[in-house]
Amino acid sequence: MGKNRVTHIVWDWNGTLFHDIDAVILATNASFGEIGLPPITLERYRELYCVPVPLFYERLMGRLPTDDEWEVMDEAFHRHYWALAESAGLALGARELLAEWQGAGLTQSLCSLAPHENLMPLVRTHGIERHFVRVDGRTGQSTTGKAEQMVRHLAALEKVPPQRVVVIGDAVDDAVAARHVGARAVLYTGGSHSRTSLLAAGVPVVDTLEEAVREAETLADS
Repeated sequence: MGKNRVTHIVWDWNGTLFHDIDAVILATNASFGEIGLPPITLERYRELYCVPVPLFYERLMGRLPTDDEWEVMDEAFHRHYWALAESAGLALGARELLAEWQGAGLTQSLCSLAPHENLMPLVRTHGIERHFVRVDGRTGQSTTGKAEQMVRHLAALEKVPPQRVVVIGDAVDDAVAARHVGARAVLYTGGSHSRTSLLAAGVPVVDTLEEAVREAETLADS
């Protein structure tokens, strides 16, 4: 890696560093049950999932949920998800990759749409907070995706120009957010999207976080 092109990685949390897709499916099906929708499989979820989330429900239901339906589903999803998240773990190799990147004198941060007050206890529980120069979860309500949060996240990082940044995430929205700020992206198939959905983003798609990090290094030299 060229000295002038040292990469800063911005990690996504849900579905990327945090292997919570099983909790997501269980919570999603619990929320569907609240309004009489049949359960969804992991494969179907990955085919349909998108941000903003109401559009995901529109793809599934053939219409946008009513305000009342959205409120019921949203409350049920979060109630079940946060209970299930306590038993979810980090993705394969995540802990070692974070330590290795930091140990090489390189920097990384975490930018997530998970509520900040929920995100920080989980990051600390898994003992990885020390590997990041900054951790940003969502503050306030948002269903519009990560782009504007990524703007704020990068603005808060000192001396990290966007062209040095590679975003590693599991959703097309991560690639959209990276493009919005002038950064690169690598997408990982272990989370919310199918490989076919991710390939549509026009960025490298990988099956492991180790591959994602190696790809990030390659992008920095290109």
